[in-house]
Amino acid sequence: MIHLGLVVNPTAGKGRGTQAGRQAHELLRARGHKVEDLSASTLAQATDRARAAAVQGLDALVVVGGDGMVHLGVNVVAGTGLPLGIVAAGTGNDIARTLALPRGDVQASVAAVEHGLLDGPRRVDAVRVGSPEHAAHEWFLGVLSCGFDAAINARANEMTWPKGSGRYVRALAAELGRFRPYGYRVTLDDSVWESAGTLVAVANVPWIGGGVQIAPDAVIDDGLLDVVVAGPFSKPGVVKIFPGLYQGKHIGHPSVDVRRSRSVLIEPLTDLGPVPPVAFADGERIGPLPLRVTVDPGALSVLC
Repeated sequence: MIHLGLVVNPTAGKGRGTQAGRQAHELLRARGHKVEDLSASTLAQATDRARAAAVQGLDALVVVGGDGMVHLGVNVVAGTGLPLGIVAAGTGNDIARTLALPRGDVQASVAAVEHGLLDGPRRVDAVRVGSPEHAAHEWFLGVLSCGFDAAINARANEMTWPKGSGRYVRALAAELGRFRPYGYRVTLDDSVWESAGTLVAVANVPWIGGGVQIAPDAVIDDGLLDVVVAGPFSKPGVVKIFPGLYQGKHIGHPSVDVRRSRSVLIEPLTDLGPVPPVAFADGERIGPLPLRVTVDPGALSVLC
Protein backbone atom coordinates (compact mmCIF):
# COMPACT_ATOMS: atom_id res chain seq x y z
CA MET A 1 0.00 0.00 0.00
CA ILE A 2 1.36 3.42 -1.00
CA HIS A 3 1.46 5.94 1.86
CA LEU A 4 0.64 9.48 0.68
CA GLY A 5 0.77 12.71 2.65
CA LEU A 6 -1.87 15.25 1.61
CA VAL A 7 -1.72 19.00 2.28
CA VAL A 8 -4.69 21.16 1.28
CA ASN A 9 -4.99 24.93 1.06
CA PRO A 10 -8.68 25.57 1.85
CA THR A 11 -8.56 29.13 0.47
CA ALA A 12 -7.17 28.14 -2.96
CA GLY A 13 -9.26 28.84 -6.04
CA LYS A 14 -11.32 31.55 -4.28
CA GLY A 15 -12.34 29.14 -1.53
CA ARG A 16 -12.73 25.98 -3.63
CA GLY A 17 -9.67 24.37 -2.08
CA THR A 18 -11.57 22.54 0.67
CA GLN A 19 -13.85 20.81 -1.82
CA ALA A 20 -10.93 19.96 -4.10
CA GLY A 21 -8.97 18.56 -1.16
CA ARG A 22 -11.87 16.43 0.01
CA GLN A 23 -12.39 15.06 -3.51
CA ALA A 24 -8.66 14.33 -3.96
CA HIS A 25 -8.58 12.52 -0.59
CA GLU A 26 -11.57 10.36 -1.52
CA LEU A 27 -10.24 9.50 -4.98
CA LEU A 28 -6.79 8.56 -3.70
CA ARG A 29 -8.26 6.37 -0.96
CA ALA A 30 -10.61 4.74 -3.48
CA ARG A 31 -7.53 3.78 -5.52
CA GLY A 32 -6.21 1.84 -2.52
CA HIS A 33 -3.70 4.32 -1.10
CA LYS A 34 -3.18 5.18 2.54
CA VAL A 35 -3.79 8.93 2.72
CA GLU A 36 -2.62 10.99 5.70
CA ASP A 37 -4.08 14.49 5.87
CA LEU A 38 -1.30 16.85 6.95
CA SER A 39 -3.22 20.10 6.47
CA ALA A 40 -3.14 22.73 9.21
CA SER A 41 -4.52 26.17 10.01
CA THR A 42 -1.33 27.89 8.80
CA LEU A 43 1.15 27.10 6.02
CA ALA A 44 3.99 27.02 8.57
CA GLN A 45 2.22 24.38 10.65
CA ALA A 46 1.37 22.37 7.54
CA THR A 47 5.03 22.51 6.45
CA ASP A 48 6.15 21.23 9.86
CA ARG A 49 3.63 18.39 9.77
CA ALA A 50 4.63 17.42 6.23
CA ARG A 51 8.34 17.38 7.11
CA ALA A 52 7.71 15.22 10.18
CA ALA A 53 5.62 12.77 8.15
CA ALA A 54 8.24 12.64 5.40
CA VAL A 55 10.91 11.65 7.93
CA GLN A 56 8.61 8.96 9.35
CA GLY A 57 8.14 7.38 5.94
CA LEU A 58 5.90 8.73 3.18
CA ASP A 59 6.01 7.41 -0.37
CA ALA A 60 4.96 10.77 -1.83
CA LEU A 61 3.59 14.16 -0.81
CA VAL A 62 0.52 15.54 -2.61
CA VAL A 63 -0.44 19.21 -2.38
CA VAL A 64 -3.84 20.66 -3.29
CA GLY A 65 -3.98 24.36 -4.13
CA GLY A 66 -2.13 26.93 -6.19
CA ASP A 67 1.51 27.84 -6.64
CA GLY A 68 1.81 28.71 -2.95
CA MET A 69 1.04 25.11 -2.04
CA VAL A 70 3.52 23.86 -4.63
CA HIS A 71 6.06 26.16 -2.94
CA LEU A 72 5.29 24.48 0.39
CA GLY A 73 5.69 21.03 -1.15
CA VAL A 74 8.97 21.90 -2.85
CA ASN A 75 10.39 23.12 0.47
CA VAL A 76 9.53 19.77 2.04
CA VAL A 77 10.76 17.37 -0.65
CA ALA A 78 13.39 19.12 -2.84
CA GLY A 79 16.73 17.38 -2.61
CA THR A 80 15.27 14.37 -0.79
CA GLY A 81 14.08 12.10 -3.60
CA LEU A 82 10.55 12.05 -2.15
CA PRO A 83 8.20 12.78 -5.10
CA LEU A 84 5.66 15.59 -5.18
CA GLY A 85 2.14 15.29 -6.58
CA ILE A 86 0.19 18.41 -7.54
CA VAL A 87 -3.58 18.86 -7.62
CA ALA A 88 -3.80 22.34 -9.13
CA ALA A 89 -6.79 24.10 -7.58
CA GLY A 90 -5.56 27.69 -7.34
CA THR A 91 -6.15 30.78 -9.44
CA GLY A 92 -2.68 31.03 -11.00
CA ASN A 93 -1.36 27.46 -11.32
CA ASP A 94 1.74 28.52 -13.25
CA ILE A 95 3.70 25.46 -12.11
CA ALA A 96 0.99 23.07 -13.27
CA ARG A 97 0.82 24.97 -16.57
CA THR A 98 4.57 24.50 -17.03
CA LEU A 99 4.41 20.78 -16.27
CA ALA A 100 1.37 20.27 -18.55
CA LEU A 101 -0.64 19.07 -15.55
CA PRO A 102 -4.43 19.40 -15.31
CA ARG A 103 -5.71 22.64 -13.79
CA GLY A 104 -9.04 22.87 -11.99
CA ASP A 105 -9.83 19.18 -12.64
CA VAL A 106 -9.30 17.09 -9.51
CA GLN A 107 -10.07 13.75 -11.14
CA ALA A 108 -7.57 14.34 -13.95
CA SER A 109 -4.99 15.59 -11.44
CA VAL A 110 -5.31 12.45 -9.33
CA ALA A 111 -4.94 10.37 -12.50
CA ALA A 112 -1.68 12.24 -13.23
CA VAL A 113 -0.45 11.48 -9.71
CA GLU A 114 -1.33 7.81 -10.26
CA HIS A 115 0.53 7.80 -13.55
CA GLY A 116 3.64 9.18 -11.85
CA LEU A 117 3.42 6.60 -9.06
CA LEU A 118 3.18 3.74 -11.54
CA ASP A 119 5.66 4.89 -14.20
CA GLY A 120 8.06 6.88 -12.06
CA PRO A 121 8.37 10.62 -11.43
CA ARG A 122 9.84 13.30 -13.68
CA ARG A 123 13.03 14.99 -12.46
CA VAL A 124 13.03 18.78 -12.76
CA ASP A 125 15.24 21.59 -11.51
CA ALA A 126 14.58 23.35 -8.22
CA VAL A 127 16.10 26.65 -7.13
CA ARG A 128 17.77 27.60 -3.85
CA VAL A 129 17.60 31.18 -2.60
CA GLY A 130 19.05 32.80 0.49
CA SER A 131 21.31 35.48 1.87
CA PRO A 132 24.84 35.36 0.44
CA GLU A 133 26.08 35.73 4.03
CA HIS A 134 24.52 32.50 5.31
CA ALA A 135 24.17 28.87 4.29
CA ALA A 136 20.44 28.76 5.14
CA HIS A 137 18.21 28.77 2.09
CA GLU A 138 14.68 28.33 0.83
CA TRP A 139 13.57 26.51 -2.31
CA PHE A 140 11.34 27.69 -5.13
CA LEU A 141 10.24 26.15 -8.41
CA GLY A 142 8.85 29.00 -10.51
CA VAL A 143 10.01 32.61 -10.69
CA LEU A 144 11.67 34.94 -8.19
CA SER A 145 10.96 38.63 -8.73
CA CYS A 146 12.25 41.70 -6.93
CA GLY A 147 11.03 44.53 -9.15
CA PHE A 148 7.87 46.52 -9.67
CA ASP A 149 5.80 43.34 -10.00
CA ALA A 150 7.00 42.22 -6.55
CA ALA A 151 5.91 45.57 -5.10
CA ILE A 152 2.47 45.01 -6.66
CA ASN A 153 2.34 41.48 -5.23
CA ALA A 154 3.17 42.74 -1.73
CA ARG A 155 0.58 45.53 -1.93
CA ALA A 156 -2.11 43.14 -3.24
CA ASN A 157 -1.44 40.73 -0.36
CA GLU A 158 -2.32 43.52 2.07
CA MET A 159 -5.68 44.14 0.40
CA THR A 160 -8.91 42.32 1.14
CA TRP A 161 -10.90 43.91 -1.69
CA PRO A 162 -11.57 43.19 -4.49
CA LYS A 163 -11.09 39.46 -4.92
CA GLY A 164 -9.07 37.87 -7.70
CA SER A 165 -7.16 39.79 -10.37
CA GLY A 166 -8.97 43.03 -9.54
CA ARG A 167 -6.77 43.32 -6.45
CA TYR A 168 -3.68 43.42 -8.64
CA VAL A 169 -5.11 46.17 -10.83
CA ARG A 170 -5.85 48.20 -7.70
CA ALA A 171 -2.38 47.45 -6.29
CA LEU A 172 -0.76 48.50 -9.60
CA ALA A 173 -2.52 51.85 -9.46
CA ALA A 174 -1.45 52.34 -5.83
CA GLU A 175 2.21 51.46 -6.43
CA LEU A 176 2.52 53.42 -9.66
CA GLY A 177 2.04 56.72 -7.85
CA ARG A 178 5.28 56.32 -5.92
CA PHE A 179 7.31 54.34 -8.45
CA ARG A 180 10.91 55.26 -9.26
CA PRO A 181 13.35 52.86 -10.94
CA TYR A 182 15.30 50.85 -8.38
CA GLY A 183 19.07 50.38 -8.18
CA TYR A 184 20.47 46.91 -8.95
CA ARG A 185 23.68 44.95 -9.29
CA VAL A 186 23.01 41.51 -10.80
CA THR A 187 26.02 39.20 -10.94
CA LEU A 188 25.69 36.15 -13.20
CA ASP A 189 28.11 33.35 -14.10
CA ASP A 190 29.83 35.38 -16.80
CA SER A 191 28.57 38.98 -16.60
CA VAL A 192 27.40 41.76 -14.31
CA TRP A 193 24.39 44.05 -14.89
CA GLU A 194 24.41 47.31 -12.96
CA SER A 195 21.57 49.71 -13.65
CA ALA A 196 18.57 51.59 -12.47
CA GLY A 197 15.78 49.18 -13.29
CA THR A 198 12.10 48.38 -13.26
CA LEU A 199 12.19 44.61 -13.03
CA VAL A 200 14.56 41.75 -12.19
CA ALA A 201 13.12 38.23 -12.43
CA VAL A 202 14.95 34.91 -12.09
CA ALA A 203 12.88 32.29 -13.89
CA ASN A 204 12.89 28.51 -13.81
CA VAL A 205 9.54 28.44 -15.67
CA PRO A 206 8.01 30.74 -18.31
CA TRP A 207 5.01 31.99 -16.35
CA ILE A 208 4.28 34.11 -13.30
CA GLY A 209 1.13 35.65 -11.85
CA GLY A 210 -1.38 33.35 -13.52
CA GLY A 211 -0.19 33.30 -17.11
CA VAL A 212 2.17 36.27 -17.46
CA GLN A 213 4.96 35.11 -19.81
CA ILE A 214 7.79 36.75 -17.95
CA ALA A 215 10.43 34.42 -19.46
CA PRO A 216 8.88 32.70 -22.50
CA ASP A 217 11.90 30.49 -23.22
CA ALA A 218 12.58 29.27 -19.67
CA VAL A 219 12.79 25.47 -19.35
CA ILE A 220 12.26 23.70 -16.02
CA ASP A 221 14.83 20.96 -16.58
CA ASP A 222 17.69 22.56 -18.53
CA GLY A 223 19.93 23.33 -15.53
CA LEU A 224 19.80 27.07 -16.23
CA LEU A 225 17.92 30.11 -14.98
CA ASP A 226 16.49 32.75 -17.32
CA VAL A 227 17.29 36.14 -15.80
CA VAL A 228 15.06 38.94 -17.08
CA VAL A 229 16.27 42.47 -16.41
CA ALA A 230 14.45 45.65 -17.43
CA GLY A 231 16.11 49.03 -17.34
CA PRO A 232 14.54 52.25 -16.08
CA PHE A 233 11.02 52.86 -17.39
CA SER A 234 9.00 56.00 -16.81
CA LYS A 235 5.57 55.65 -15.23
CA PRO A 236 3.86 55.86 -18.65
CA GLY A 237 6.39 53.31 -19.91
CA VAL A 238 5.45 50.91 -17.10
CA VAL A 239 1.76 51.25 -17.93
CA LYS A 240 2.50 50.65 -21.60
CA ILE A 241 4.70 47.57 -21.23
CA PHE A 242 2.89 45.66 -18.46
CA PRO A 243 -0.16 44.49 -20.50
CA GLY A 244 2.21 42.97 -23.07
CA LEU A 245 3.82 40.75 -20.42
CA TYR A 246 0.96 38.26 -20.81
CA GLN A 247 2.11 37.50 -24.36
CA GLY A 248 5.81 37.92 -23.65
CA LYS A 249 5.90 41.06 -25.82
CA HIS A 250 8.40 42.75 -23.50
CA ILE A 251 11.10 40.41 -24.83
CA GLY A 252 12.88 42.27 -27.58
CA HIS A 253 12.22 45.70 -26.11
CA PRO A 254 15.52 47.63 -26.17
CA SER A 255 15.38 48.15 -22.39
CA VAL A 256 14.74 44.46 -21.61
CA ASP A 257 17.43 41.79 -21.63
CA VAL A 258 17.31 38.04 -20.93
CA ARG A 259 20.45 36.22 -19.79
CA ARG A 260 21.05 32.64 -18.69
CA SER A 261 23.03 31.60 -15.66
CA ARG A 262 23.34 28.80 -13.09
CA SER A 263 23.77 31.24 -10.22
CA VAL A 264 22.68 34.84 -9.69
CA LEU A 265 23.56 37.32 -6.95
CA ILE A 266 21.11 40.25 -6.73
CA GLU A 267 22.16 43.27 -4.67
CA PRO A 268 20.69 46.73 -4.11
CA LEU A 269 22.72 49.55 -5.61
CA THR A 270 21.46 52.69 -3.91
CA ASP A 271 23.71 54.98 -5.94
CA LEU A 272 21.44 54.27 -8.91
CA GLY A 273 18.01 54.30 -7.27
CA PRO A 274 15.86 53.29 -4.30
CA VAL A 275 16.26 49.89 -2.64
CA PRO A 276 14.31 47.29 -4.67
CA PRO A 277 11.19 45.68 -3.20
CA VAL A 278 11.24 42.55 -1.07
CA ALA A 279 11.56 39.48 -3.30
CA PHE A 280 8.72 37.03 -3.95
CA ALA A 281 8.95 33.54 -5.45
CA ASP A 282 6.02 31.29 -6.43
CA GLY A 283 3.91 34.20 -5.12
CA GLU A 284 5.37 33.79 -1.62
CA ARG A 285 7.47 36.34 0.28
CA ILE A 286 11.19 35.47 0.30
CA GLY A 287 12.83 38.55 1.82
CA PRO A 288 14.94 41.63 1.09
CA LEU A 289 18.05 41.85 -1.06
CA PRO A 290 20.85 40.84 -1.26
CA LEU A 291 19.94 37.31 -2.33
CA ARG A 292 21.86 34.53 -4.01
CA VAL A 293 19.83 32.30 -6.34
CA THR A 294 21.20 28.95 -7.55
CA VAL A 295 19.60 26.28 -9.69
CA ASP A 296 19.95 22.66 -8.53
CA PRO A 297 19.46 20.44 -11.61
CA GLY A 298 17.09 17.51 -11.10
CA ALA A 299 16.59 18.29 -7.41
CA LEU A 300 12.82 17.67 -7.51
CA SER A 301 10.79 14.58 -8.46
CA VAL A 302 7.28 15.37 -9.71
CA LEU A 303 4.44 12.90 -10.25
CA CYS A 304 3.19 13.74 -13.73
